[in-house]
Amino acid sequence: MLLFLPGDQKQIAGKQTKGTKNVDFSWNVLADPSFTFIDEMLIQQIRFGNDPYVHEFFKLLALCHTVMVDKTEGGELCYEAASPDEGALVTAARNFGFVFLSRTQNTITISELGKEVTYERLAILDFNSDRKRMSVIVRDPKGNIRLYCKGADTVIYQRLHPDNPIKEQTETALDIFANETLRTLCLCYKDISEEDFKTWNKKYHQASVAIKNREEALDKVYEEIENNLVMLGATAIEDKLQDGVPQTIHTLSKADIKIWVLTGDKKETAENIGYACKLLTDKSVITYGEEVNDMIQKRIDLQKSRKNVEEGNSNSEPESNTNRTLIITGSWLNEILLEKKRRKRRRLKLKFQQGSEQKQENPQDKSKIDALKEKRQKNFVDLACECSSVICCRVTPKQKAMVVDLVKKYKKAITLSIGDGANDVSMIKTAHIGVGISGQEGMQAVMSSDYSFAQFRYLQRLLLVHGRWSYIRMCKFLSYFFYKNFAYTLVNFWYSFFNGYSGQTVYDTIFMALYNLLYSSLPIIVLGLQDQDVSDKVSMQCPTLYIPGQKGQLFNYTKFFLSLLHGTVTSLVIFFIPYGTFWHMTTEEGKINSDYQTLAFTTSTSLIIIVNFQVSHSERCFIIMIQKYSILVLQIIIHTSAAAEHHKSHLSCCKSS
Repeated sequence: MLLFLPGDQKQIAGKQTKGTKNVDFSWNVLADPSFTFIDEMLIQQIRFGNDPYVHEFFKLLALCHTVMVDKTEGGELCYEAASPDEGALVTAARNFGFVFLSRTQNTITISELGKEVTYERLAILDFNSDRKRMSVIVRDPKGNIRLYCKGADTVIYQRLHPDNPIKEQTETALDIFANETLRTLCLCYKDISEEDFKTWNKKYHQASVAIKNREEALDKVYEEIENNLVMLGATAIEDKLQDGVPQTIHTLSKADIKIWVLTGDKKETAENIGYACKLLTDKSVITYGEEVNDMIQKRIDLQKSRKNVEEGNSNSEPESNTNRTLIITGSWLNEILLEKKRRKRRRLKLKFQQGSEQKQENPQDKSKIDALKEKRQKNFVDLACECSSVICCRVTPKQKAMVVDLVKKYKKAITLSIGDGANDVSMIKTAHIGVGISGQEGMQAVMSSDYSFAQFRYLQRLLLVHGRWSYIRMCKFLSYFFYKNFAYTLVNFWYSFFNGYSGQTVYDTIFMALYNLLYSSLPIIVLGLQDQDVSDKVSMQCPTLYIPGQKGQLFNYTKFFLSLLHGTVTSLVIFFIPYGTFWHMTTEEGKINSDYQTLAFTTSTSLIIIVNFQVSHSERCFIIMIQKYSILVLQIIIHTSAAAEHHKSHLSCCKSS
């Protein structure tokens, strides 16, 4: 973790380097023994310095959070946090002497350099994806009321007091942290008078008990108090990539899988993560939000001109570049997709009363806005799919789900979302396939997903090996399923022309009951369990083998009609050859040997042999073919014995009659 404090006005790193000596934390009994630090100057500033901002910095980390604390049998403190980032910040404050000890409904108790202090908790201003910040209002033992706030720099800097001496220095530090792919937070505070707090607390109470639009009312009340803030500093936490992430993304891109990154990090952080994941290379042409907006508008204008001009002079195509990468922030995403404009229009409808003429015009205006919005959304998806990759940064969970939904809506593609945190749940649920990574971010993503594993690199094997095998097996099963049922059913259809349309079937009842259950099911089960066209190592080494599945080459309408044709031809052979053979056939003794049972037995036996040989010849493995042929022989023996018993019973009935 990295800190930027106003007291020493430099970056302080908690990483050990060669030739440095670790700081002695023996003065802090509650410090984590495994924690190492190398900057002695910060420790001296905390213990003996006169700068109050340094103490306020760590005091904020110990007070402004939702962490729960528990004590083990040995008396050690154990923190339980909703996110690992929050737990890391509270643990950092603990190691530097500001230890969070306990909390009740109205109090928070911390240890400040060995001195236990209890603060009265007056209000908690909750964090959410729209606010991007959290605040707590406390009263210290002296009676002073203070608001502590931590949040993203984009929302904190809008609410700072004009007189902030370390504003520019902190902003420089944030840029450095973002370039190092670190997740940053800004820390600030504000002193509140007793009268101002009483006035605000009444509004806060009214908003908290509101029945309708409670969240909107609370956000409005929060805005009134979270202003004129004083900057204390910034924090940065390393969000290290798991092992194998760059290689996995590079391999998946070779399989013609479009990869989009949706993150809440800063633009600089997201861009550096793109380079670390090999989504961005030196050949990549990066296009940012403003340029994307202009490109989409050009596409819409070009489409309009093509509709108005029917001549062939307009041959200019929209700009396309396979090396282009889009990097779009959440604010530009709303601008491109016309999300904010619609919200403002709704507010105007609530504020102003409209006349009868305006009410008649509103449906037309709304339809025009919806049509324009749909055009922009479709053009955005088309443009994004033409690029090599897309990175959306500073996006909320709602925006993540919206982007996934747009791809599902305007592209005939299967979407897969993978995430590890609670802010990824909506995205995971929106996609066709949701994958959750179980880790330090909690189990909410895992509980909302279809598949879960511990490492991102396992996604490569899930898609390229198991996904591909499953697709091939399913395609073979469907082709075989339609073929065998067409061959089975159409035999009865041909027989109906010779039985006077009486409804009599060519098969006996035992065969009809066991055809799908036994006679034609076991070979395809063996195929589904053991079929592997190539080994898993080859599938991992050759990602291009995944492309035929994306294009639907193994099962489509053509394959279906081929199965229909194949089944029709098979049914003609199975029925008409035995029928023509047994037509008025007599033995040497002059007896007629063309009875119904002989035709039924010959037809059903031929059907079993042909259908099972069909599935066997689709396999290349000799061992599997032997297994299927042995199963086929067993099926014929069972069917022959059943038919013989049925024939004996039929003859005995004829003799008795």
